[in-house]
Amino acid sequence: MAGFLLRRMVSRGVLVVLAGSLAYLLAAAALDPRGGFEGRVPRPPESVVDARLSALNLNDRVPLADRYRVWAWGVLHGDFGRTQEGEPVDAELWRRLGVSLRLLVPGAVLGGVLGVLLGAYAAARRGRAADRSITAASCLLLAVPVFVLAVLSQTIAVTVNAALGVRVFVWAGESAPEGSGALVDQARHLLLPTVVMTLAQAALFSRYQRGLMLDVLHADFVRTARARGLRRRSALLRHGLRTALTPMTTYFAYSTGLLVLGGVFVEKVFGRHGMGEWLVDSIGRGDVNAVAAIDCVAACAVVLAGLVSDVLNGMLDPRVRSGATP
Repeated sequence: MAGFLLRRMVSRGVLVVLAGSLAYLLAAAALDPRGGFEGRVPRPPESVVDARLSALNLNDRVPLADRYRVWAWGVLHGDFGRTQEGEPVDAELWRRLGVSLRLLVPGAVLGGVLGVLLGAYAAARRGRAADRSITAASCLLLAVPVFVLAVLSQTIAVTVNAALGVRVFVWAGESAPEGSGALVDQARHLLLPTVVMTLAQAALFSRYQRGLMLDVLHADFVRTARARGLRRRSALLRHGLRTALTPMTTYFAYSTGLLVLGGVFVEKVFGRHGMGEWLVDSIGRGDVNAVAAIDCVAACAVVLAGLVSDVLNGMLDPRVRSGATP
C-alpha cells in the first residue's frame, strides 16, 4: 500500500507541474495586462508601462519562455509573484483559500455522504415511491445550474424572512460588519451557500451510487450472503454497499473539478470573497500571476482529492493494499 501511494504521489506531482505550467502559459498568452493602463487619464508613457509590467513579470513584449522561467523559479521558492497592483499574490491567495475551503469542504462532505446514502436507499427501494421521489429530485437538481439554485435559495430565504418577520437567513459575505469574528454569525452566513453546494453534490452522487448499487443487488456474493442466513438489509450493507462504494472513490476525485467550478458561481452569488470570485475578477483585469496561482491551487486540490480517493480505494479493496492492482 505504501509503495502504491508513493507511485501515485510521484505521478500526480508530475501532473501538478504540467497543469500549473500550462495554466501560466495559457494565461500569459491570452490575457492582456497592458490593457489595464488603456483607460487611465492621462495615459502613462509606453516606457513607464513597460517598466511597470517588466517589474511584475507581466510585460507581453518579453518572450513568453523568459517570463515562464522567472515565474517557475519564483514558484519553486514559494513565490507566486505580484498582482497588477504590486501586492504579493501569496498573501491574498492564502486568505482567499481559507474563505473557499470554508465553503467547499462542508458542502463536499455533506453532499457526498448524503448522495451516497440516498442513492443506496433508492436502489434498495427500486420502483417504489421513495426511489421515484429521490430520482425525480436528483434529476431536477441536476437540470438546474448551480448559480440558478443559489439565486432561488436566496429568493426562498427572503420569503421566509418576510413571513416570519425575523432575519432567520443571512448570506451576503462571511459575516455581518458588526458581528465579524463571531462564530455563530459566520455559521449563519455559511448556512445557505453550504445548502446549495450540498444539494448540487448530493444530486450527482445519488444518481451514480444508485446505478452502482443496482449492479450489486443481485450479484452472486449478495445471494450467497443471504443464503447463509443474513437478512437482505444486512447483506446489502455489509457486502453490497462496500462493493458499490469502491468505484465512488474514483468518482470523488473526478467530481472535485465540478465542485471547484460550482464554488466559483456560488461565491459570486453570495458575495463571498474567495478564490472563485478572485479568479473571475483577475481574468477580467488580465492579472496573469493571480490567475496562474489560483489554477495551481485548483490543480493541487484535484490531485489531493485523487490521493484521498486512492487511500479510500485501498481501504475498501484488499487487492489495492496487497499491490495486486495498479
